[in-house]
Amino acid sequence: MFLLFPPAPVRIALFALACALIAWLSLAPGEDLPQALTFWDKAEHATAYLGLTLVGAWAFPERLRRLALGLFLAGVGVEILQAIMGLGRQGDPVDAVANSVGIAVGLGVAMAARRLLGTRVR
Repeated sequence: MFLLFPPAPVRIALFALACALIAWLSLAPGEDLPQALTFWDKAEHATAYLGLTLVGAWAFPERLRRLALGLFLAGVGVEILQAIMGLGRQGDPVDAVANSVGIAVGLGVAMAARRLLGTRVR
């Protein structure tokens, strides 16, 4: 069970690492991005935020609503920063929608898992 549910500090550290990775991928100058990411841009956004939501739900199992709100604000904030920072990135409202779709799907999966496990959601 330790591998599935390590201590909270370990889960929180992994969530912070995932957030830092997505923040870097979202805000790094365009020429610094890895070229291996080849599938459709909106699917990349949705997949990234789905992953963040699932890792966040694992780190904070009883704070799903707060997690979803924080990730939504981060997803919108990243697009605003891309629009104003001038490093070869462009903010796109459709990317913010794709981020939100990933969060919604991840939240649905996490809430279903919590219901199956009997964990209360706040």
